[in-house]
Parts: sequence; C-alpha cells; structure tokens
Amino acid sequence: MIIYGKNAILESLRANKAIYKIFILDRYADKSGEIEIFAKRKNIKLQYCSRDELSRICGDEHHQGFVAECEDFSYCELEDILNFAQSKGEQPFVVILDGIEDPHNLGSIIRVCECAGVHGIIIPKHSACPINSTVAKTSAGALSNMRVCKVTNIAQTIDKLKSFGLWIYAVELGGQNIYQQNLTGALGLVIGSEGDGIGQLIKKKCDGIITMPMKGNINSLNASVACGVAVFEAVRQRS
Repeated sequence: MIIYGKNAILESLRANKAIYKIFILDRYADKSGEIEIFAKRKNIKLQYCSRDELSRICGDEHHQGFVAECEDFSYCELEDILNFAQSKGEQPFVVILDGIEDPHNLGSIIRVCECAGVHGIIIPKHSACPINSTVAKTSAGALSNMRVCKVTNIAQTIDKLKSFGLWIYAVELGGQNIYQQNLTGALGLVIGSEGDGIGQLIKKKCDGIITMPMKGNINSLNASVACGVAVFEAVRQRS
C-alpha cells in the first residue's frame, strides 16, 4: 500500500506500522526532519525524488513531498473493537457506515472518529469504499490509530452489536431530535451513503433514528459533517 502526506506517514511511524521505503521531495533533503529521524532509527530506506516522480508513485500531486511504501491496511474483527473499549474501561462506542463510497468522506470520518475517541468503525465489504491511499491521506494520520472492521452483512452485525448491549441509532432525517436523545452508554451510530442514505433493512434494525435540526433552506449535510455533529454530541453527553 502507498500512503502519502506528512501527517499520515508520521502517524504510521509512531504507530509502528511496517514501512518499507519512504520517498521524499529532494528539496527537503536536509536529513534532519522528523520523518528522516524516525526512518533512520527504524532502518527504513529513504529515497529523494522530484515532485513529478512522487506524483507518479502515489498517483496524486497533493503528496506534500512525502510518500511511503508500507504494508497493506490490516482490518480488525468486531470483537477487537469491543475488547479495546473494555480495556479502556469504557462503554463501547462505534460508528457504522452504510455504503460510504467517497474516499475523502471516509478519510474525514476516520479523522473525526479518532479525535472523538470512537473505539472502532464498521464498513461493509461490498458497495463501499475500502481503505486506500486517498483515505489514509485524508485522515491526516488518524487511520494509524483507528480500528476498522469490514463485514459482509451490516444488518447482521447490528444484531450482533445489540446482543452485546449496544443501542444503535440511525443518523438521518425524520427522527428524534439528536439533542433530546440519550446517547450515553454502549452506542452505535449508523451513517448512510452520500446518495442513498441508510438502507431500509438497516434502518429497521436500529433502535431509533436521530436527526439534527436544520434551520436553513438545505436539509442535509455531507456524510462526514453529519458524522462529526452526531459523534461529538455523543461525546458531550458522555463526558
């Protein structure tokens, strides 16, 4: 897997992810930066390249002068997320994504969830964006510290989470005002896809629908923004 962007690479280094080689824009070649220091400490090979070469390697010109070749992202199991929450002495807090297809949205959601202390994110195996280089870059390093579980069936996974005591709420129009809903305790929030929202079957599996009151003429938010509002309302209530 190729990752790029200074923060994404630094967080991967700090999290001890396996990085095989780092490519750096040649004008930064003073060999005294934080990435270079980490790389030398970990015996990671460095190669200095032109901007065009870096763009060719990662397929994006917005690499900030840093590209790394590393191990593929390792998805976790559902139990790993629940065990992580237990190890912290906290009630499980998960975000379930129903068909997010834009890697920038997925990366932004991962960043929001990591900042909010969400224990893990659940994504479907099919008809959704996988973890890739763009997701890693957009997450600004948060991906290295976030547990992501990929499942075959979201509806069945919700049933399993409910059997562990989690209350699951769909974040969508037409429900209870989010600011009046109790979001403390073991919790899962479902965020729908950019175009179609949350599927009907998945919505039926949820314990309820929570909605952010809208005051303007536009009645919907970008998926990552909606996730941020919902997640941090839960953080406020749980603090």
